[in-house]
Amino acid sequence: MDFTCDMSVLSDAPGPDFAAGQAAHGGLVFGVDEAGRGPLAGPVVASAVALCKPCPAGLDDSKKLSAPRRAVLDEAVRRHCAWAVGIVDVATIDRINIFAATMLAMTEAVERLCQVLGCDPAKVLIDGNLTPSGRAERWRWPATAIVGGDALEPAISAASIVAKQWRDRMMLAAAADYPEYGWDRNKGYGTKDHMAALHTYGPSPHHRRSFAPVSQMVLL
Repeated sequence: MDFTCDMSVLSDAPGPDFAAGQAAHGGLVFGVDEAGRGPLAGPVVASAVALCKPCPAGLDDSKKLSAPRRAVLDEAVRRHCAWAVGIVDVATIDRINIFAATMLAMTEAVERLCQVLGCDPAKVLIDGNLTPSGRAERWRWPATAIVGGDALEPAISAASIVAKQWRDRMMLAAAADYPEYGWDRNKGYGTKDHMAALHTYGPSPHHRRSFAPVSQMVLL
């Protein structure tokens, strides 16, 4: 499985009837969220979504949704809305640090959604307390950070779901090559079973060597 920075997915451009939020922000709104800042293995993934009418019902923070419900909403968003994904690989995470890699993934996602739609957003709404403004070289869009935005803003909720599902699929594919780490269950997070496997087998090519639990195993 190739977890490179260049890997991205673009939706087909939707019709012109975008969902609510435009009036409040003076134009087209993108929601942005990421998945994978905390795991010990795998890439960090960000998604940007512009919702279209009718907006998929039941959008919420991806962490609050059951896996079956999240899968249904992921399919609905990707079928009916405009979306793009930015992915930053483990080598880049280790080189520039996870925070910078997350800002880069968000930038990649927004850039690619702009390509889909042929225009820039009037506003980008981002889950959390920070935006890439001034932190990512190519970021050029007005942005607002919203703490808990993945539960408050439908466009961010949609981005949260797409990013989570996309990264989970990548980790399931990686688990087929490295089943000993249990990524099909833990998705790369440092669970007890994952840590035990890391101690037994050492790090795989998909482990983040800049993260202390992994770097400590390398030194053993």
